[in-house]
Amino acid sequence: MMDQSAFWLRPTSYWLPVQFPVSAWNTHAPFAAWLIDVLRPASVVELGTHNGFSCFAFAEAAARLGHTMVISALDSWQGDDHAGFYGEEVLESVRLIAERDYPGSVRLVRGWFTESRPLFEDASADLLHIDGRHGYEDAVEDYEEWRSVVREGGVILFHDIAERDRGFGVWRLWERLEREHRTFVFHHGHGLGVLSVGDVKVDALQRLFSADEATAQRIRNDFERLGAEVELRSRLAPLPEELRHTELHATQLEDKVAWLVREAEALRQAVSERDQRISELESSTSWRVTAPLRAVGRMLPHRD
Repeated sequence: MMDQSAFWLRPTSYWLPVQFPVSAWNTHAPFAAWLIDVLRPASVVELGTHNGFSCFAFAEAAARLGHTMVISALDSWQGDDHAGFYGEEVLESVRLIAERDYPGSVRLVRGWFTESRPLFEDASADLLHIDGRHGYEDAVEDYEEWRSVVREGGVILFHDIAERDRGFGVWRLWERLEREHRTFVFHHGHGLGVLSVGDVKVDALQRLFSADEATAQRIRNDFERLGAEVELRSRLAPLPEELRHTELHATQLEDKVAWLVREAEALRQAVSERDQRISELESSTSWRVTAPLRAVGRMLPHRD
């Protein structure tokens, strides 16, 4: 029987993602499923989708719950200094999965966040996930421009709040917000900050934000453990495809080896036939009769 006091351990907490695009967000998938379960958002806005892992984690949880939800995934799909720069293949991969597996629930919005802000009304979203450019000024700009899109009682997530190197500055914004709002923080998976917009009405979220330090540590430990399982699965997920490519390569090598064996056999046959003809020629009557002439020819001086 499930421990009723461990409100953070619902069946959804143990769900595994279906999609495993490369991501630094893998270990937060269990919390994402739990959050969709308890919050039941009608609208989610994500600033920074990249390969789509977090977006698909939210969408998959809603689909399995039978919950109607639209997630607007915003990105330039060009990359940046932290994520690296890339071509159109990333957007096409995300679009393929979105259209195939989550039609009607995932909406891709390409462009700069500032340019896209007028497309969203204030208080129109239940959950905002900020995971765009990670410099301090960038994070502040995203938060200040987009916080009003979240309704009272909603939630804002901030990824990479534990990263302090390579120009990351989300942690600076998070330290300020922790002093001003009700929050919860995960330290694993590069850090994930959970911020309450006003007073949440959902009992599980109220308990999350009001957890004492001992309970908060249990929550962190459990989700870190569950996230480690997802991380392991993410590493195993590509193996069947890699094995298929390895088998294909091995088949191609076997075909090449078989061709080389046939070529070697043909050469051996040709050499054998040549040696046979030479042997037959040397044992013939004409070869014996002309032997003195060949001997004389070898004795004559050669002209340069």
